[in-house]
Amino acid sequence: MPIDYKKNQARLRDIVSVEDAEGLLDWLQNKPSAKIDLTDCSHLHPANLQVLMAGHCRIASWPTDPGLRGWLESALHNK
Repeated sequence: MPIDYKKNQARLRDIVSVEDAEGLLDWLQNKPSAKIDLTDCSHLHPANLQVLMAGHCRIASWPTDPGLRGWLESALHNK
């Protein structure tokens, strides 16, 4: 499973596909103060990006891949 859900943090790993977006949305709706760990994420489907943008998520850790990190930082504007 590419998303590990903890009490107040979700860790996105490897390839997070479109099939994962609905579960991520459901989880975030119940955890408005949740943080997202993207350290091990290598690909994020745009549907998941939309979920993160709509949820105004706080990013705990950015991806280690510099290209993905730059793209996500510009889209999510970490608070």
